Amino acid sequence: MAKQIIEITMPQLAESLVSATIDKWVKQPGDYVDMYEPLCDILTDKVNAELPSTVRGILVKHLIGEGETVEVGTAICLIETEAEEVQDHSTPTGGTEVQGSGQRESAAERTPAVSSSQGAIDANAPMRHRYSPAVQKLAAEHAIDLNLVPGTGEGGRITRKDVLSAVESGIAKQGSSSSMDKQQPQTAFVPMDPKVPVRSTGMHLTQSPRIPSVESQAQEIPGRGEYFIDITPIRNTIASRMRQSVTEIPHAWTMIEVDVTNLVMLRGKLKDDFQRREGINLTYMPFLIKAVVNAIKDYPIMNSIWAVDKIIVKRDINISLAVGTEDSVITPVIRNADQKNVPGIAHEIDDLVRRTRNNKLTLTDLQGGTFTVNNTGSFGSILSQPIINYPQAAILTFESIVKKPVVINDMIAVRSMVNLCLSLDHRILDGVICGRFLQRVKENLESYNLDTKLY
Repeated sequence: MAKQIIEITMPQLAESLVSATIDKWVKQPGDYVDMYEPLCDILTDKVNAELPSTVRGILVKHLIGEGETVEVGTAICLIETEAEEVQDHSTPTGGTEVQGSGQRESAAERTPAVSSSQGAIDANAPMRHRYSPAVQKLAAEHAIDLNLVPGTGEGGRITRKDVLSAVESGIAKQGSSSSMDKQQPQTAFVPMDPKVPVRSTGMHLTQSPRIPSVESQAQEIPGRGEYFIDITPIRNTIASRMRQSVTEIPHAWTMIEVDVTNLVMLRGKLKDDFQRREGINLTYMPFLIKAVVNAIKDYPIMNSIWAVDKIIVKRDINISLAVGTEDSVITPVIRNADQKNVPGIAHEIDDLVRRTRNNKLTLTDLQGGTFTVNNTGSFGSILSQPIINYPQAAILTFESIVKKPVVINDMIAVRSMVNLCLSLDHRILDGVICGRFLQRVKENLESYNLDTKLY
């Protein structure tokens, strides 16, 4: 059977992405590569990611070496694949009989028919094989072969809507769709492997900290007792954003003390059953985020950005969650957090934290945040002044829960207390509105009791 060499190019994973760096090749020349299997790890100015293959075949040659930066659209490797397979994927469905011995099947017989509303597949479209992370993730979840999905986006690009249409019609299932549906029921959440020692409580060190990669790559300076560390794209972006935040935003800071005794008791009551039922740990962060989201509903100005001659108030409440690794701090986004209950938020946190620590985040996971929540208390901090996640208007930190003597009705009682620290953009927000916002968060947290239902 005839072979064909296919060029794999650097895709445009986001509109603002113009280049990326090959960090490490996962596949070497001579290795077999399956569809969507990672070819290499790439570095961008926002996130580390895996670059999946858009075809299956044998990797022939690396065109770009490790550590090299290339522009979007540049060929990075060559893969040898079956010409038959390429022809099957590129021939418009419902087409003519393939010429030959007469024993070959028609294109319409080899691939299921696609409705005219979806259009035909044009394998030569310039954006045909440039899949976004969201499209790749959706296709993997539903076992969809993207080569069989017509693209309605610009340049023949496949959109999420195209994948969802394929899911509904069942035309692009990999293998036997009926058996796969029975064996792999779709679920919004994947239970955490209990053997993986990862706590999903926000920003903290893991139980068994790895040596930071930046430290392991340090280079000694002879005769000076010093060493230097190369700046990674992510660290450079962090530095740029932090400098931009403190130079452009007039920071102000305030704090409130919250009695979370009832919340501590509620979590203690529910955590074992929650672990058995949901497969993940129940931490304090989902309760905090729910309290923050409900407070933002009452004070929408907290969910805004400065736009020079106007203030833009965001309708969607997308919570950026500060997650610390041994190398950096990343802020993946919980989208539409106001539409989720506590268990739903808990699953989002667990998923984002695990994917952050395993370098599995996509660029879309980091975009669209409107308000940031941080958990500095997980490593013992009781008071901190966070830097605002530019260009948002505020950031809230949840400090360590500490037992303190508290005066209640002229009597001293030992209560579980926590500090909430808020940094605010004083161009947008003032003390009065932030004080009322924090008071509402406090009321929401203190409203939890042993009778609170999670579902």
